[in-house]
Amino acid sequence: MKFKFNKYHLIAFIVLFAIEVAIAYFLKSGFIRHTVGDFLVVILIYCFFRSFIQTKLLNIAIITLWIAYMTEFLQRTSFLEVIGLKNNPWANLIFGNSFSVQDLIAYTLGVLVIYFIDRSFLNKNTYD
Repeated sequence: MKFKFNKYHLIAFIVLFAIEVAIAYFLKSGFIRHTVGDFLVVILIYCFFRSFIQTKLLNIAIITLWIAYMTEFLQRTSFLEVIGLKNNPWANLIFGNSFSVQDLIAYTLGVLVIYFIDRSFLNKNTYD
């Protein structure tokens, strides 16, 4: 693993971040807010890592999925209460406040999609 700047993944990260902010701001419920948002957030995280880290794509995909799963499983606990952020709207937006198997499925599908897109079309030199 080495640090190497990748402007294309950074641009994708910025665009996805803007989309996620728009979803969070304009949509308060529904399929796009809950499922598409979760699908896109793992792609956003993956692109963030790919913006600065050069390593095997599978490693980045696994780390991204691990982060998403850990965040989701923390929602089954009183994590935000323990760290004193239970009533903080930003913490609830970022970490969520209810566990859902559907979210795990959305995370998995998002990571699989970006991994195969990156490996097949975007990355001329896969490190796998």
